[in-house]
Amino acid sequence: MTPEEALDKATSIVGTLQLLAEKLDVTKGAVGQWKLPGRRVPAEHCPAIERLTNGQVRCEQLRPDVDWQTVRMNGSPRTGGRRSSDRSSGK
Repeated sequence: MTPEEALDKATSIVGTLQLLAEKLDVTKGAVGQWKLPGRRVPAEHCPAIERLTNGQVRCEQLRPDVDWQTVRMNGSPRTGGRRSSDRSSGK
């Protein structure tokens, strides 16, 4: 399943794009943009989508580029680059 198909499945399970957006506290337009070429679901929303779909859509399906095993063990998702706290502290 591609990430786009996973998002479509999540939308179908939740009901509508609007309902999914409301439950994620984002706009319908934002969710729609995640389906565009070159765009993707922000990693921080993946765990909520997994919960909203009762595990039928997994974080790994939405964002296969994120090491979800590490995230589940250590906390918030990182997809590369430096955290803002790293930048502000000069690390």
